[in-house]
Amino acid sequence: MNSFLLSLVIVLFFVAAWFMWRYYDLKKRVDEYARLARISPERLPTDLKQIENLSNAIASLKTSFDLQLSTVNSENARLSTVLEQLTDGVIIVDANGLIQFANPAAQKLFEISDAPGHSVTEVVRNHQLVDAWRRCQQTNEMQSESVELPMRRLFLQIIAIPDTHSSGSLLLVQDLTRVRRLETVRRDFISNVSHELRTPLASLKALTETLQNGALADPEAGPRFLSRINTEVDALTQMAQELLDLSRIESGQVELILAPLSPNTLVTSAVDRMRMQAERAGLKLSIKCEDGLQNICADQSRLEQVLVNIIHNAVKFTKPGGEVSVETESSIGGARFAVRDSGVGIPEESLTRIFEKILSWIDPAQVPHGLWAFDLKTYCGNSQWENLGGE
Repeated sequence: MNSFLLSLVIVLFFVAAWFMWRYYDLKKRVDEYARLARISPERLPTDLKQIENLSNAIASLKTSFDLQLSTVNSENARLSTVLEQLTDGVIIVDANGLIQFANPAAQKLFEISDAPGHSVTEVVRNHQLVDAWRRCQQTNEMQSESVELPMRRLFLQIIAIPDTHSSGSLLLVQDLTRVRRLETVRRDFISNVSHELRTPLASLKALTETLQNGALADPEAGPRFLSRINTEVDALTQMAQELLDLSRIESGQVELILAPLSPNTLVTSAVDRMRMQAERAGLKLSIKCEDGLQNICADQSRLEQVLVNIIHNAVKFTKPGGEVSVETESSIGGARFAVRDSGVGIPEESLTRIFEKILSWIDPAQVPHGLWAFDLKTYCGNSQWENLGGE
């Protein structure tokens, strides 16, 4: 009996020793695996004895994680590119009102280079836009606000969108300056066209009624009134033609007939067409052409019309006794044309608007404070000039 117990104790001792050795060996291998994972996680071993399944499973998980991480990084890079290229400003604000992100467009609109970390108030610097963001935070609903910044000549719209995940908000800032300007031009265009049409139509109405009331039988008044009617109809026809020309130019439907052309011949022809009108206005119309100019390749009728339009405006806004001169000189790769006059001139702050399709400047001496009037000639001239490749 004692011998049996002794044998059982010895067997149990060896079994316990074997298990202890196995535990020690396994722990040693796992520690070694952990050490390798910390040193070089991108190259985990998969052939460690006795823990092959564990190492293979971890390697598989790592591969899957790397793939997901690569996908996320790719999407982040794509999103970052989109945000950087957006013309609209995008600002992400946390619950405390601190900016976490601002794309280049937003920083340009608010003239700041390091928006992240600053408060909305510091960056936006406009109480109406800040109030829109605060309303969004308080109501947890999308808010919109438009504001004009007179000092910078900007018209901005901000849309504040609540972020339900982080209690912050997303601010979308749009520069509507160009849109607002186009809306203003459209309204002015309609208003001025209506005004320009009303004047000759009212004149035609008055002349017609006068003729119907007996003036037609008057040998002196009848022909004079008919001549006035013909003049007004010609003015309406010219206006309609200018509108049609404008439509064709802007739609790119103008067909150009390009051919070698002498700049001096072109200027002489345009000036001859306007000479009688200049004489009636009491103006001196002269030509100053550089000798020996090389021929240019252009559409003669279109280019001549451009010069006629500009000369017409110069004659129109120059007082009697003044002078209008048309000049040509050589330029790199072509010729330079210039129309100078001694007229009322244009204020410096208004020079950027002279090629808008409905605008020409009327001197304050002619009307109080000066005004912009309806004028398709300058705009059509500029559009045709650009269509011909001019600058």
